[in-house]
Order: sequence, then structure tokens, then C-alpha cells
Amino acid sequence: MERPANGRVILHVDMNSFYASVEMSYDPALKGKPLAIAGNVEERRGIIVTCSYEARAKGVKTTMPLWQARKLCPELIVKKPNFERYRKASIAMFDLLREYTELVEPVSIDEGYMDLTQYAGPKPLEIAHVIQERLSDELLLPCSIGIAPNKFLAKMASNMKKPLGITVLRKRELSEHLWPLPVAQMHGVGEKTAEKLETIGINTIQDLAKADRIQLKQLLGINGERLKQRANGVDNREVDPDSIYEFKSIGNSTTLSKDTTNEDELNNVLRKLAHSVSVRMKRKDVLASKIFITIRFANLKTITRSKKVANPIGDVEEIFSVARQLFFTHWKEEPIRLLGITGQDLVEKGDAVKQLDLFSFESDAKDEPILTVIEKINEKYGDQLIKRGIKGKREEDPSPGTSFNKDFLRE
Repeated sequence: MERPANGRVILHVDMNSFYASVEMSYDPALKGKPLAIAGNVEERRGIIVTCSYEARAKGVKTTMPLWQARKLCPELIVKKPNFERYRKASIAMFDLLREYTELVEPVSIDEGYMDLTQYAGPKPLEIAHVIQERLSDELLLPCSIGIAPNKFLAKMASNMKKPLGITVLRKRELSEHLWPLPVAQMHGVGEKTAEKLETIGINTIQDLAKADRIQLKQLLGINGERLKQRANGVDNREVDPDSIYEFKSIGNSTTLSKDTTNEDELNNVLRKLAHSVSVRMKRKDVLASKIFITIRFANLKTITRSKKVANPIGDVEEIFSVARQLFFTHWKEEPIRLLGITGQDLVEKGDAVKQLDLFSFESDAKDEPILTVIEKINEKYGDQLIKRGIKGKREEDPSPGTSFNKDFLRE
């Protein structure tokens, strides 16, 4: 691939079966074997988080119940997630990518974009091969890479050949390589969106590219127009290294070891999840303006409920109280399979203005003298010299659950 005279060169680097690959890098004896990472390894109702391609060849899939996976593949090796191990591998991976350009944008623990437009070295395809080989040789981690003039096409390209693929996707090749694909395979189109599109006769990406803009907007709102642009290869988003610091929510969920209607067990799960979310919010010095819960029942039906709070919160008990109220308001004593808590509409603690009311005024007034002293010292010696409370050693999160936020990439 020649470097274009005009336009951009964007790479999307997507690690293959990342969690499983990291485990293989620590234990080479696992290579070439069907391996799965799953929560509740010892329990029948554990869920597959990810699996190796050898396991996929046997029919094992992500989100599949562990009992079903073992039925399909009796020789399946199952390991518990080691998120600290994956975090270290992810940081090493992104550090390697930054050796080629500062314009690296992580989008999850195992994938990111690179902008090589200004890179003065070898051709993009050669660089992609070098990156892929270095990730394999130095970190023992396989990846697929998409090369294209924008982020959307690079993402689509990286999905076209796995594992260990390198794919170039140019705008002039859309009709040949992109448009024949089912619309459900398009990045940004979820299952429900695909179902809606099919109701108006849009089954392929080409159908979407040629669809009526007004009809799409009526069906999907502004996202309909955006998806039509993407289908036509239009995506002007920049590769933004600072996007790692932008986060709108922090949440954890956990699949219960067995379906239950026991109130004490459910309360205990909610409290652990509230603790996990609170710890991670404290790491970032943020508070949540809305609490969002996820409830999945034994029949796999999933509902979500949320509540806007009067003042932003971050304390364990505050999060637990709101989540508990939400849960028991909408729970009809059906068996529960999964619970999740998410803090949304996050605000920096320094920007969170507490609204004084009749109930909080008295306690706030008691704090006024010490707050005045802190303010005067900070005015004289610097804004961050003294803060209310002492920030001690970072607390590690011992609670169960799964998080796919980008905070694992921040020290």
C-alpha cells in the first residue's frame, strides 16, 4: 500500500482472543489448546468471557454458559479472569504502538487506533507487518490490523481476517469488500438496530449506503444519518489520544453462581458491586449524578432502571442505597441471574456543586469554618495544596464483576 498524497492513514490494531492470548503468554503449555476464560469457573452457571480460536472451532462462543461450552468441548481448559495481568499486557501493547506515533487512541483493553499520516518511515503495510511481528515476538500476543483512510473503515478492515490478519480497505473498494456484508456485521449496528433496518428492507451494508436519508432519520434519529455516512466510507473523526481520559460511566456487573430469590444474597451482591463502583470512582475523583442498574432474570430477560440523584454521590452506602431502592422497586421476586450497578453522568469532584437544602444545610454549616481555612491556604499557596480528606494508597478492588472501561490504562 502506497502512502496517499492526500488523506489519512489510520490503523486499527485489534488483539486476537486477548485474555486467552495473555494466559498463553504466561503459560506456553496452553498454546494450541481449547482455552476459555470464564467467571465462576467452578460453577455450572459460569459464563464464557472469551476463548481461544481452538475453542471456537469446537463451537464455544463468548457469553455462552460454561456447562454448554464443556458439553461442546469436553477437553476445554477453563481459567478465571486475571484482570491485573490483562491490564499489564494492555499497557505494554499500547506502549509499543506509541513508539511509532503519539497519535494512539485506546478504545478498549485490547484495541486501538493509530494515525500514521505523518509517519516518515516505511509504507503503512510494512509498518503493520512490523507491529504485528513485534507484538507476537516481544509480548507473545497475536493481533489483526486494519489499514484505511479513516477509523470506521480501519475497524471494519481489522475484522475481515482473524487471527493474525492484515487488511487494507480503500474507499474505492467499498462496493467489492464492504457493501456485500450483512448490515448486522457493520461496526456501530447492534442487533436491535439491524432488526429495525430490516423492517424497511435494509439487509446489507450496500442497502444502508443507498437508503433514503429522511427515512433513516425517522427510524433511528440522528444515528441513522451517521450510519449511512459510515456505510459510504465517510468518517471524519480524529484519532484522539486524550479520549482515554473521557469517561461517562463506571460500572460493574456479576453473574450469580446460581439463580436466586434470596433477599440477603441479593443485598450482598448489590453491596459488593456498590463497593467496586465506589472504589473506581474514588480513583478518578469523580461522583455520579445518576445510578443505573442491570437485572437479568433466570429466563435471560434483561431490564435496566436508573435514578437521577439530587446531589452527585460516590460513597459506597449512597450508591448501595440508591441501587437497592431501584432493585426492590422493580423486582417481583423472580429468580435473578445477573446484577449490575453503573454510576453515570460523572462529574469531577471539584466541579460537583452540592445543592444546599433544608436537610443538608445544618451539616454543611458545621463544616464551614474548616472549609474557609482550607480555601485561604489554597489561595495563598496553591489550589491543590490542601484538600478535604487525605488521599491514601490506592485501594484495589477485590470484588467480583466485569469492567470494560478504560481506567485500566490509567496509572
